[in-house]
Amino acid sequence: MTSTATSLPDPSSAIARRDQVTDAVFRYGVTAAGMLVMAVLAGAALSMLYGGREAFQTFGLSFITSDVWDPAALVFGALAPIYGTLITSMLAVLFAVPISFGIALFLTEVAPIWLRTPLATAIELLAGIPSIIYGMWGLFVLVPLLGEHVYPWINDNLGQLPLIGRWFQGPPIGLGLLTAGIVLAVMIIPFISSVMREVFLTVPNRLKESAYALGSTTWEVAWDIVLPYTRSAVIGGIFLGLGRALGETMAVTFVLGNTNALASLLEPSSSIASTIASEFGEAAADIHRSSLLALGFLLFVVTFVVLAIAKLMLLSLKRREGK
Repeated sequence: MTSTATSLPDPSSAIARRDQVTDAVFRYGVTAAGMLVMAVLAGAALSMLYGGREAFQTFGLSFITSDVWDPAALVFGALAPIYGTLITSMLAVLFAVPISFGIALFLTEVAPIWLRTPLATAIELLAGIPSIIYGMWGLFVLVPLLGEHVYPWINDNLGQLPLIGRWFQGPPIGLGLLTAGIVLAVMIIPFISSVMREVFLTVPNRLKESAYALGSTTWEVAWDIVLPYTRSAVIGGIFLGLGRALGETMAVTFVLGNTNALASLLEPSSSIASTIASEFGEAAADIHRSSLLALGFLLFVVTFVVLAIAKLMLLSLKRREGK
């Protein structure tokens, strides 16, 4: 009896070995997936850098510091597209963040229970609308509205201010940096507001109820309790929307005007993505195609720098919070 019992395999050891093998396979699988993402990212950046090497070799540093973009003379400078990309993205964040905060606060603190889920679903559906639809709406609705009723007033009143007046001067044609910023703001509001709403829901009810019990208003609870508790996640959501705005192509192409110039907010300009989309199909010269690929690499660098700054800010906030 004893010899028979000892010769039987131990089921627990077999299960342990199987779990070890499964865990190892899972660990290697997810590691390979992560490395694949990094490889694809590096490959995309290096391929654009390699494609734009002729432009960097030909123009050197002036490719970044010059605003001359002349396909006829085969002279290219990326300063105007970089300028347009940064200005429109910053305007979009400036417009979108307060509105997104209001939407998230309304859905979590003010709206009746029966309205919260349908309204949140409707807002999230806005993120699924193709960007070309936003561009067409901007071109056929927003551009005439701004050109006839808003830009003339801005030019006549704000354009005369000292120091900042030059930013608000320009012909009231409706196309320009400000229009592109507004369209981008509409596009990124669903992303930022959805993130804010989700993180606002993570705030423990006892914290908010304690503040209300002490006589705080809804605004005071949101500003002093909800926002500090979710600050890191809110900043992450804002930079997520900023990353979306930096790379937008079709919507910006419709309303920006596609003029390579360091323009005021009311004047047409260009962005990196819109320049590539507008000219890549017609670029016959090698140096022209190389310059467009170099623009793509610069867009990659700009986006990487912005997201890196966001990550550093989040790490700094976590250190302050003792995490």
